[in-house]
Amino acid sequence: MKELALHWKILIGMILGLLFGYVMKAMGLQDAVVDWIKPFGTIFINMLKMIAVPLVAVSLIVGLADLKDISKLSKLGGRTILFYLFTTACAVSLGLLLANFIKPGRFINEVSRERLLAGFAGQADEKIKLAEATKNQGPLQPIVDLVPDNFFGALTDNGSLLQVIFFVILVGIGLIMVDERKSKPVVDFFKGLNDVILKVIDIVMLFSPIGVFALMAALIVEIPDYSTLGALGIYGLTVVLGLLLLMFAFYPTVLYVFAKVKPGRFFNAISPAQLLAFSTSSSAATLPVTMERVTDHLGVDDEVSSFVLPLGATINMDGTALYQAVAAIFIAQAMLPEALGLETQLMIILTTVLASIGTAAVPSAGIVMLVIVLGQAGIPEAGLALIFAIDRPLDMCRTVTNVTSDATVAAVVAKSVGLLHDPDRIEKHD
Repeated sequence: MKELALHWKILIGMILGLLFGYVMKAMGLQDAVVDWIKPFGTIFINMLKMIAVPLVAVSLIVGLADLKDISKLSKLGGRTILFYLFTTACAVSLGLLLANFIKPGRFINEVSRERLLAGFAGQADEKIKLAEATKNQGPLQPIVDLVPDNFFGALTDNGSLLQVIFFVILVGIGLIMVDERKSKPVVDFFKGLNDVILKVIDIVMLFSPIGVFALMAALIVEIPDYSTLGALGIYGLTVVLGLLLLMFAFYPTVLYVFAKVKPGRFFNAISPAQLLAFSTSSSAATLPVTMERVTDHLGVDDEVSSFVLPLGATINMDGTALYQAVAAIFIAQAMLPEALGLETQLMIILTTVLASIGTAAVPSAGIVMLVIVLGQAGIPEAGLALIFAIDRPLDMCRTVTNVTSDATVAAVVAKSVGLLHDPDRIEKHD
């Protein structure tokens, strides 16, 4: 009997977790789920994060060493950044178009607005203070933050992934530049270590249905019951509609035009990564699975996936960018009597693209960057409280889009440099 594919196991775990959480909540046993079930989900996320940084460091060194030419790295990096900026700009533009057409801010009445502003004022103030600290930094601070003062310190922090990438790129360039007889033992060591890490990922993924079950059950019992959620329904649907258009219209079109990859092949390859992204709300936690699926099942060469995907998990946030655009317009429509002008909305596009590059690949980091977008557009930052009630489920949805975008760009870049292979010739791990 053929073993059930990984994405079906994860999907079944999600559905059972949702049902279990609903039943336990109806029985008033939320604490039991939080105390005895949720920890298994936390352990699963920690296992994924545990392997993410070592995987990025080792696979990137191997990929760069195999390039054997620094000019190839320049070409790979240039095309990757170009496509990431292109998809992010398209995502923001789509969000603005939908928000201006649907006008979700019209559907929230004064009573609901005041109740949300009062109920979530504390959380909004907390995020505003974090954003203020970011804005008070100098204009070159992102470049300063790119260079670690201690590489081993960066290795211990998933939020320092860009610093790890920076150092590893230097190591890879060094391996390319030294004599091949001297670099070969080092490269062979990292290739062996890379194979070991990939096996560790396979072991971790054996627990994925259980981890996803625990995460979904905890999500259901922890969702608060707000009578004002209905007022945010149109806003939430606007965001989800935009994300669906990106995933099932924009990305398949880009893939077919630039990489000749059919949608069925693409989604069959990355569906486990998408389901994990939905469960964990973290591109960084999903990164090991994304890399494995894109390399072994989509056919993207290691040289490309080991560079493009870690970079994308850090700077490419299409789902977050679209959400920020819709949220900015929604808050403006709910709190400002006058409509935003074209110049302001163009500024939202520019600010959102730049903000998404700096958004950490962890849950709810996008909402901190949204404060910066609101401030640049002259929209009251206190309006952030309007969207907190449904931010968690939207965060899950936009993380799926972020991961899908990373995989799309990896395939397109691989095709452009002749490193997209036939997946039927690649060993499957399912």
